[in-house]
Amino acid sequence: MKLSKLSTTLLTVLVMNAVSTTSVLADDLCFEKSVSQLQDEFNSGKLSSVQLVDYYLKRIKVYDGVINSMITINPKAMAEAKRLDDERARGHIEGPLHGIPIVLKDNYDTFDMPTTSGALAFKDLVPAKDAFTVEKLRKAGAIFIGKSNLTEIANHGMTISSMGGQTLNPYDLTRTPGGSSGGTGAAVAANFAVMGTGSDTVNSIRSPSSANSLVGIRPTKGLVSRTGISPCSDFQDMGGPIARSVEDAAVMLKVMAGYDAEDKSTEIIKERQLDDYSKALKKGSLKGKRLGLITNNMGNDPAVMGVLNQAVADLKKLGAEVVDADIPELFLPKLIKEHDVQKWEQARDLDAYLKREGDAAPVKNTKEYVATGLLTASIVDDFKMKSALIDPDNDPEYQARIKKNLALRDFVVDYMHKHDLDAFVYPLQGVLVVKTTEPKGQYARNGLMASVTGLPAIDVPGGFSKPDDTAPLGVPVGIEFMAEPFSESKLIGMAFDYEQATKHRKAPEGLPDLDFSSVSSK
Repeated sequence: MKLSKLSTTLLTVLVMNAVSTTSVLADDLCFEKSVSQLQDEFNSGKLSSVQLVDYYLKRIKVYDGVINSMITINPKAMAEAKRLDDERARGHIEGPLHGIPIVLKDNYDTFDMPTTSGALAFKDLVPAKDAFTVEKLRKAGAIFIGKSNLTEIANHGMTISSMGGQTLNPYDLTRTPGGSSGGTGAAVAANFAVMGTGSDTVNSIRSPSSANSLVGIRPTKGLVSRTGISPCSDFQDMGGPIARSVEDAAVMLKVMAGYDAEDKSTEIIKERQLDDYSKALKKGSLKGKRLGLITNNMGNDPAVMGVLNQAVADLKKLGAEVVDADIPELFLPKLIKEHDVQKWEQARDLDAYLKREGDAAPVKNTKEYVATGLLTASIVDDFKMKSALIDPDNDPEYQARIKKNLALRDFVVDYMHKHDLDAFVYPLQGVLVVKTTEPKGQYARNGLMASVTGLPAIDVPGGFSKPDDTAPLGVPVGIEFMAEPFSESKLIGMAFDYEQATKHRKAPEGLPDLDFSSVSSK
């Protein structure tokens, strides 16, 4: 088989970094495996968490020099794996993620590793305590294998930072991995961990999911706490899972969800009985569902449209009714121009985050951060503007946008009820994920519809564009479902049904599963 430019580049680096990497594992227990599969291997004694962590660390050592997805490797990951193996041997299971390695986007606070937010100015910031969701993941038995790169302070969609540089898409090294959670997306796609965390202000969980043939969930606002996640916008920010399967994303979401007294947005679930999302993983979940195809945000990229048209045909085969929904109120350029509120909130919210970090913070506010001169070039002008705003909370335009967004949420929910829709469907991105040299940055992403309304959305692999010299499988394209508040179970069920019927997820061809026995994980 003739190797593509992508495969040749990666395998050359592989050979340079490993002594013996010639034989594919005959009976692999790790590669592309889900949480449930790994737990079965653990319980049968065929695999240990120590072996799994060792496997991922070796893959990172061999491959991450190419895609540049990781900022920090956890020096205690192996010791934690050993502890959890010992606990399992004693019959004690800490939770559903017991012994499962995950990667954290490096804007999630951890008390035992730096939280840089991709900023060189924050390279020594070690928080006093975990983010709320990190603590929940830790208590569930997760092992944090490391922290992933992101767009600096999660500010746009290219995943480039002063701390971590430019992360590349493992399916096509000429393209970005989406963003801002692109480090997590690239790492999970590359099998550096089982799954990972993302944060989403506009598109930032779902963009990397779309770009890396993954599943990403942006939950209903208030379902998952943001405490301890470096912020962009209190109104729009959400944290959530990025995984290789709907099943794994559902397991992780269940762990992450919950009331947090420090995050007022979660008051809405204080007395609410949360779903067990794993119960939604049923084939046949699309049968009888009525889906609104948002036609005015599809774009006209032939590669994306080809994937979308096939997805619509598949949804219909699975028993769903798909009807056109032309909704001017959700037209993407209108949302960007009239609804996005990051401009007014980011400096305010970052200042509050730095204050919360206390003495651990190397700078005390956004103005001091800008004054360091260490910011990656792509965000300098934006942060100078935001840090110079005077009394943004009382800006009439900001107040008007908040009101419009709340009204838009109600309008969308009413539209669904009026037209008897179970969910909306659309491509997360109207164009293929862009080249790293694209001067406009990452554009034509539809995630803002959920972000400004606070509605839940799930992105699932929809297939690939046609292969070419730089992308031997083609470039991944994500299909997204969005629905009314707290409909995560319904969304997960539909996404699972579609995923299981289509099986679009494929691992990057250029990062194969090889015998890394001669590679040291240290």
